[in-house]
Amino acid sequence: MAKKTMTLIDNRTGKEYEYPILEGTRGPAAVDMRSFYKESGIFSYDPGFTSTASCRSQITFINGEKGELRYRGIPIEELATGHSYLEVCHLLLEGELPTEDELTAFDLELRHRSFLPEGLVKLFEMMPDSAHPMSALSAGVTALSSFYYEHLKLESDADYREMAHRIIAKMPTLAAFAYRHSIGATYIYPDIDRSFTENFLYMLRAYPGGKMHRDPDGHRKIKPIEVAALDTIFTLHADHEQNASTTVVRSVASTGAHPYVAISSGIAALWGRAHGGANESVIEQLKMIGNVENVDKFIARAKDPNDPFRLMGFGHRVYKNFDPRARILKTLQDQLREELDLDSELMRIAQRIEEIALNDEYFIQRKLYPNIDFYSGIILTALGLPRSMFTPIFVIGRTVGWIAQWIEFRKDPEAKIARPRQLYVGK
Repeated sequence: MAKKTMTLIDNRTGKEYEYPILEGTRGPAAVDMRSFYKESGIFSYDPGFTSTASCRSQITFINGEKGELRYRGIPIEELATGHSYLEVCHLLLEGELPTEDELTAFDLELRHRSFLPEGLVKLFEMMPDSAHPMSALSAGVTALSSFYYEHLKLESDADYREMAHRIIAKMPTLAAFAYRHSIGATYIYPDIDRSFTENFLYMLRAYPGGKMHRDPDGHRKIKPIEVAALDTIFTLHADHEQNASTTVVRSVASTGAHPYVAISSGIAALWGRAHGGANESVIEQLKMIGNVENVDKFIARAKDPNDPFRLMGFGHRVYKNFDPRARILKTLQDQLREELDLDSELMRIAQRIEEIALNDEYFIQRKLYPNIDFYSGIILTALGLPRSMFTPIFVIGRTVGWIAQWIEFRKDPEAKIARPRQLYVGK
């Protein structure tokens, strides 16, 4: 019977090193090289950690070659089309979908926990009127650790659950307050009669007194299709394995820092254009193209190896097939176009780019499929959401994933402080 090990040979000396191979339930196996440096005096060199498994996890699985994404073993297609975001939150935190009674209790708890301490609200008043919602959001989450400092020491599952539910409930309120401060508008407090996703839209759109915009025929209403669309986006962003921001959250967790400080660090990492800010870049580029008649010219530029121009929203670091989340959003985009009677120049430009990319051999051979950022930016624009809120919306969806990953790390008996090494090339 073959041994489940891998042997490495240092060809300079002929010395051999043997390490066990660890089998997962899905995806590639991993070589357990924790003792490699101690035994050989050599570091492994892996910039970006593209070939390194940093932990064992039971939360999210991705198969980039097949375009597969699962939360707790359940395909994302099933979750995004058959379950609400709050059901997905319960799944990620507890390991299983909730019963009807569990979902009702969870929903009501989040509604009542969505309010912010008044001292924290005053923090927003200290920021410049021009503060980007992401900077205010990150500061607000960090400050939240001062109001709930007791979460630094969690002893029981009930303690972990309370901490997790609190940050998930308050994140939409923090995001909405951050936005309204950025435009000089009065804060709108949560309405406990509204669901998680509807409440966020309400806090963004309502006028003082809780009234919505007044038209000649009455006050506008938040449409169910809008709530369903944003709820789906939250679900698709809920977790994505060991990405850049999740790795930051786990790294900060490894120092023993407060969980909300770790989440704030994840927000900072997500803000980057190469990560959560990519959908903003997609919209900026569509506006730069300006007209559907200009698309062919920009496609030609994207193919030109001597032109630095690159199409935003195409290709993915992990997926070498169609991003399964993008497939879901493509269907959602088509549905919104029909139900909300959307026909903007921006959507026509995007539709033309998508049509070319899905049928052009240049893109097909290079596996440059439209990704989630391409569609999410268009959908959020169609919903009338400001571009400065695209990344905060990503944060709201991802909070449950970050906190589930934080809890998994804290409960892992093999967890250690993150401390990568380097190949020194200085003097």
